[in-house]
Amino acid sequence: MSGTRVAVRCGDCSFAATYDRLRDARTAVDDHESTTGHGVDWDIESLDAGVSRAGADAGVCGRPECANEDSPLVDHAPSEPES
Repeated sequence: MSGTRVAVRCGDCSFAATYDRLRDARTAVDDHESTTGHGVDWDIESLDAGVSRAGADAGVCGRPECANEDSPLVDHAPSEPES
């Protein structure tokens, strides 16, 4: 199983780092942007296999017509209205 790798880089200064968790990368981006006003780019280089599979099965946009209907992750049962 591959792990998550997220690379962040600031186009306005020398800030650059790689993180193993999305939360850590997002925190670093938020902190840098809020303290410097710089815009930071980030790139998700890899994800755990299960996360990649779920994303692929959901489709890029997550709309039902984009989903992989053969996936065990798709719930084919109609949702019931809440009472």
